[in-house]
Amino acid sequence: MKIAVTSLGQDLDSEMDPKFGRAAYILIVDTETLEFESLDNSENVNSFKGAGVQAAAMVGNNGAKVLLTGHCGPKAFETLDKVGVKVVNDVMGNVRKAVQNFDYDKATFAQGPDAEPYS
Repeated sequence: MKIAVTSLGQDLDSEMDPKFGRAAYILIVDTETLEFESLDNSENVNSFKGAGVQAAAMVGNNGAKVLLTGHCGPKAFETLDKVGVKVVNDVMGNVRKAVQNFDYDKATFAQGPDAEPYS
């Protein structure tokens, strides 16, 4: 399964970025092989508005079924829900460990956003 993980760096040994829409990078990781693609999210980091929606679209367009992140705002959450991506909030630490510890059957998926809109 492909999952998306917010990251401060471009590889699996990076620390997770606690933000979703304004994360430095979003890694799309295959949970079985640990093969990954690093998506540069710099265009959204400094955008005036719409960062979460644009990042959510990017995640959906890259085939991820789940997002592991620290926090996800309301517009991003709504967009992720529309494209069929489930969200797991409050994930911290190393990207590789987060992916290796992820268990779809035991995951607690968010029922809504856990962050305020960026202003």
